[in-house]
Amino acid sequence: MRLGNRAVNKRNHIDEQMCALGLEPQALNGEQKRQLDEDVYLLLESAIGSQWLDQLREAFDLIHASAGTEAGKEVAQIKGVRRLADLVNKDAYFDAVYLYAPLLAAVHHVLKRPFKLHSLNGHNPLKGSGLQPLHSDTGQECIPSGPYHVVNSMWMLDDFTAENCATRVVPRSHLKADRLGNYVEDGLAGHPEQIHLLGKAGTIAIFNGNVWHSSCISRSGAKRRTLPVHLLRTSTSSKPTSDSICAQRRPPDYRS
Repeated sequence: MRLGNRAVNKRNHIDEQMCALGLEPQALNGEQKRQLDEDVYLLLESAIGSQWLDQLREAFDLIHASAGTEAGKEVAQIKGVRRLADLVNKDAYFDAVYLYAPLLAAVHHVLKRPFKLHSLNGHNPLKGSGLQPLHSDTGQECIPSGPYHVVNSMWMLDDFTAENCATRVVPRSHLKADRLGNYVEDGLAGHPEQIHLLGKAGTIAIFNGNVWHSSCISRSGAKRRTLPVHLLRTSTSSKPTSDSICAQRRPPDYRS
């Protein structure tokens, strides 16, 4: 799903196509911009209201129970993790997630160009599982000053704690001008500069996809349901090599 086109409203710096959808421009304050630029992550506390949070939790659990052993298969199944995929086509409650105005403002600030929804999935590591190697989402050498290609957000449906596998990031790692493997020998090991994105249920964490990050081991087994939402720069010079990796919004009756 494309969230922007080449025509940009210069007055308020939002894609005209977004305006046509009725989305209001959302300004970031100076501190929020600094956090995205320098620390490469931003925490929006209490962003998901209690009623919306309950709806998203219920939808997460119902979809996972309904899918059974097929849950998450559209993208990837991971041992020890309750996975969901293609949520943009699973329930209308998720529509407001990828159209959340502060999220779109943050993505536009980082990417500074039109972008589209890449994926909206579900992730809940179980006790003793969840560890991923540190990685960035570019898969290529980075230019510290940009342009950047991906912005991630983690929608915390439960508390994110150090004991239940809260996502770790390495601040300012997006400023490294070489591949991660040239700096880190063991991506599964702890990094001396890593921090955990801790937050109460209802918090949204947003970060530059160039930053090194990963999920960690859930030691407590407490629920840590999250909606990872990835937004990707729209190429202005060529088509994506595979449309199948990008979210495609289907007609409403597909989700009935």
